[in-house]
Amino acid sequence: MFSLHIDTAQTWRGGQNQVLLTVLGLRTIGHRAALVAHPDGELARRASEGHDLICLAPRHELDLAAGWRLARLLRQLRPDIVHAHDPHGVAMAALALSFSPPEPRLPLVASRRVDFHMRGNSFSRWKYRQVDCFIAASEMIRAMVIEDGIPASQVVTVHEGIDVDRVVAAVPVNIHAEFWLPTHAPVVGNVAALVPHKGQKHLVEAAALAVRHVPDTRFIIAGEGEQRAALERQIKDLHLEKHVILTGFRADVLGLLKSFDLFVMSSVTEGLGTSLLDAMAASRPIVATRVGGIPEVVADGETGVLVPPRDGAALSDAIVRLLNDRPARETMGRAGLARVRERFSAERMVGETAAVYERMAGTARPADSVRPGSPD
Repeated sequence: MFSLHIDTAQTWRGGQNQVLLTVLGLRTIGHRAALVAHPDGELARRASEGHDLICLAPRHELDLAAGWRLARLLRQLRPDIVHAHDPHGVAMAALALSFSPPEPRLPLVASRRVDFHMRGNSFSRWKYRQVDCFIAASEMIRAMVIEDGIPASQVVTVHEGIDVDRVVAAVPVNIHAEFWLPTHAPVVGNVAALVPHKGQKHLVEAAALAVRHVPDTRFIIAGEGEQRAALERQIKDLHLEKHVILTGFRADVLGLLKSFDLFVMSSVTEGLGTSLLDAMAASRPIVATRVGGIPEVVADGETGVLVPPRDGAALSDAIVRLLNDRPARETMGRAGLARVRERFSAERMVGETAAVYERMAGTARPADSVRPGSPD
């Protein structure tokens, strides 16, 4: 089986890591997997060099020139499956398959990792109608895609996965020395892009309440994004400069995770949350919001505690409770590692994805056919 993967992002986030794990995992099980990635992106930098890495990205959603270049590439490489991993990738693939399409047309698979509806203009609706199968990162996302008008038979859930052994083998960062923290201060960590839907402002609200009960607690927020200035103002307004540290982008995230006493995800919306999987593989107990696919990852009361979103007080209560209960933290950490090994390994994710390809390869449709379903 030969699959061609497309991801147009220039940044490095959880989705790009999933693309890389998928491509490398497919090669490990004997599949050929080529990758089309942004020429200036982190994904292209981290991917293996060679003829199966193609640097190409559209300038905008309706980039006809990029679609034409991809169409030529498809005619040259002749893959069995095209797998687009982001919305611009779907657009580029849909355009490419509409230019001098092979007969029968190559199956187009699209990953869906975000928990918001497929709204958009007429072109956006058209591009999604060209997709033969959506791979949803969680059951919650699958339900949302179906709600958007895609037949249930054309949407499959494949939970995201991680390289568990890599996390287990990671060397912990000496976090107290790294950030000049008091020697015995408990550390609460968050790893996520600083964007509104990750809800770090609610975590800062929780920090202001939590330090009243556990004064030495330090909060480490690793990530970069558009909300940084707003968070810095909030931290200053709440006089939390000594308690909340914004680290910016860190290449040693796994080492940081293994140094936290507690991992917190404060998201307002969340497709699944691969940083949760990393934290569980690092045997960290979890406090997270009960949104999106998070309840599919965190077993409430077993591997962590789930709280309502946008509720700093509830977040603080859960954080304080676990900081004051070391045996519960250790028990949850062990349970989290066992759960992620059983249900969220990269090997399982790759195997289920390959099974989708095998199924789709036998169901290619005529090039001029139009699928039912009209997401809007």
